[in-house]
Amino acid sequence: MYLTVIKPLLDKVFFILLTPIFLPLYIVVAVLTYIKIGSPIIFSQKRIGKDEKIFKMYKFRSMTNEKNEDGTLKPDQERITKFGAFLRLSSLDELPGLFNVLLGNMSFVGPRPLLVHYLPYYTEREKKRHQVRPGITGLAQVNGRNTVQWDDRLEMDAVYVENISFINDVKILFKTAYKVIKKEDVVVIPGKLGGQLHVYRANKINSDE
Repeated sequence: MYLTVIKPLLDKVFFILLTPIFLPLYIVVAVLTYIKIGSPIIFSQKRIGKDEKIFKMYKFRSMTNEKNEDGTLKPDQERITKFGAFLRLSSLDELPGLFNVLLGNMSFVGPRPLLVHYLPYYTEREKKRHQVRPGITGLAQVNGRNTVQWDDRLEMDAVYVENISFINDVKILFKTAYKVIKKEDVVVIPGKLGGQLHVYRANKINSDE
């Protein structure tokens, strides 16, 4: 009942309540993003949602599109701007994700949606993350975020799905607010820690052989 009816309803109610509060901030960040980084101000990327359906997740752009001489994009650490780093540290880059909630692609709380090419690399237990709508924040995000290795992060996603409840979601939301205010466990360039999932899994297999 909570997962199928109450949780989606609460997402819509929270969106309606938060829109008047965040709209002015959204406009300010959008204008500054255009001035500091340029157009487009919104970054969209295909991610995996509930039932492994692909959707576009939206964030404020935090990196330039600078390329090498061969036409490939420069490494993330060279393309991220000071303003982009600020957006990530303050989590303001996540504001457009509210529209994903409105569209029904995401929830306020749930496993973070990951890249499409990660699909073949989940264990059966880890695939539980796709039984629910992904979230703007989640259990893994309030317990280390990108500072935690992939195995632990994906395990927390499975634990969240197994214990989903209104009380647990409220706890995660309060912990998220605390983390955002304190700017804890934020990694500006996540790949510098754990790398991408398929690379992490390949390296782990090689190290076990």
